[in-house]
Amino acid sequence: MRKVFSRPVSLKDVPFHYCPGCNHGIAHRLIAEVIDELNIQDNTIGVAPVGCSVFTMDYFDIDMFQASHGRAPAVATGIKRVLPDRVVFTYQGDGDLAAIGTGEFVHAAARGENITLIFINNAVYGMTGGQMAPTTLIGQKTKTSPQGRKHEVNGYPIKVCEMLPPLEGTAYVARVAVHKPKSIIQAKKAIKKAFEVQIKGLGFSLVEVLSACPTNWGLSPIEAVTWLEENMIPYYPLGEFKTPTAGVI
Repeated sequence: MRKVFSRPVSLKDVPFHYCPGCNHGIAHRLIAEVIDELNIQDNTIGVAPVGCSVFTMDYFDIDMFQASHGRAPAVATGIKRVLPDRVVFTYQGDGDLAAIGTGEFVHAAARGENITLIFINNAVYGMTGGQMAPTTLIGQKTKTSPQGRKHEVNGYPIKVCEMLPPLEGTAYVARVAVHKPKSIIQAKKAIKKAFEVQIKGLGFSLVEVLSACPTNWGLSPIEAVTWLEENMIPYYPLGEFKTPTAGVI
């Protein structure tokens, strides 16, 4: 029988440990497929900080570094400057990138660092038990906002993609989701484009991936993808927020 579908070469042949319905596995596969298609497995370095993202080194069959909480863009910057021929990406959650790591990704973009950030936004702190994150929606209940997030107390959710386009060093910014097949196809295209931007030396790129966290949302996997579509996407609209000059990519 002819094999028509298989695990990407850039993923190790081990089972994921993530909770049922978690979308990290989908994001991992898309990144690995892009690495395979661009034939850059031996030339790619990933950086993961603290949180669920730390487990990427257990799954990607590439060189991986671990960074302190929020500091992945700084570590990626150092790697890229020392090894400019490498393709360097970070894999970060919203509790990492959009909280303690805010200054890191903003200034990396402002400097035009030629690195790629994959930003997983599930609107909650995942690994540490479901606390409110900078991306938690207004009214959303978490372990630290049991009555729902209130803007007058907690402020408004941070829209990372909308922050970056004015910075001149930013080359490509997109927001995608992985809750249904059509969206997954679009997500892969955006991730591939971000890597191509880096390969061409055009500057900083970031792809935000809206992702479900059924365990910490207190929902079933099916309920979680529905909640993402009905609640997250209206606040975090999908699309490309900045692209390189026409004809470059």
